[in-house]
Amino acid sequence: MEENQNKEGQLNIQLDQDVAEGTYSNLAIINHSVSEFIVDFINIMPGVPKAKVKSRIILTPQHAKRLTKALADNVRKFEKAHGEIKDYEQAPIPMNFGPTGQA
Repeated sequence: MEENQNKEGQLNIQLDQDVAEGTYSNLAIINHSVSEFIVDFINIMPGVPKAKVKSRIILTPQHAKRLTKALADNVRKFEKAHGEIKDYEQAPIPMNFGPTGQA
């Protein structure tokens, strides 16, 4: 995978086919330390008592804040075009589920 900057200073980002297919997640667990945010993406299946982390993304605090703003902006645009996203209540996740907030 190659990244470089073109003449206009824009970043040229390549997307490999296996990454482009994506990974489904219906749960994200977020932990943080002084220097980083760790986001674990998980796919929980009904009736299955065990789930594995499918992807872990580690962000600087600054990037985590920019991501939060970008997600909020995109949710606002989505809801403007398609209507309110319903947030259905789900059973709470046990507090001992997933990794601890240690770095």
